[in-house]
Amino acid sequence: MELGVLMEAPFLEQFLKEKVKVNGKTGNLGNVVHIERFKNKITVISEKQFSKRYLKYLTKKYLKKNNLRDWLRVVASDKETYELRYFQISQDEEGSESEE
Repeated sequence: MELGVLMEAPFLEQFLKEKVKVNGKTGNLGNVVHIERFKNKITVISEKQFSKRYLKYLTKKYLKKNNLRDWLRVVASDKETYELRYFQISQDEEGSESEE
């Protein structure tokens, strides 16, 4: 997961370590799931089947908890990678309204 826009990568890493469920229990990563951070990139390696969608769900939950959900979105950049990107807000929307 690329975190180019997020300066809080250590906090997201800690959140994922606390919230990822293994065998129905949170914080039970053991030797099954490894979450590592290098600069602005977080890598999740799993011995068992691990849903990419579940990782997206947890990331959205983190963004909502920290009031970042309005500015950032989770985007799949390829088959095995998610990125956090800012929403594109065009300034033309304000000027395009016709005056009556």
